Amino acid sequence: MSEHHHHAAVSVSDNDERAVARGKRLRRLRLIEGQVRGLQRMVDEDQYCIDILTQITAVRKALDAVAVDLLEDHLAHCVLEAAAQDEEAGKDKVEEATLAISRLLRS
Repeated sequence: MSEHHHHAAVSVSDNDERAVARGKRLRRLRLIEGQVRGLQRMVDEDQYCIDILTQITAVRKALDAVAVDLLEDHLAHCVLEAAAQDEEAGKDKVEEATLAISRLLRS
């Protein structure tokens, strides 16, 4: 497993909690996928531009919410676990998360 996906030994309840969170995240992404298909239909039907732009804004907000959720999970698990194991590994994970946040803010 790559270092980006490695998780230290965690309790079964933590694994269950993360599986539930992953399921919720996937459901949200499927809803977003449906919204994007709706956007395609709106464009195909030559609907009013402002209505299409409004829906694009909704999709972007929904994606941002998923990104924040993923970031929260990453900080609460990957970063904390790395920091608990080794200070330098923790600093590396903080830097990685900071760069990811910066990319999100620029998008």
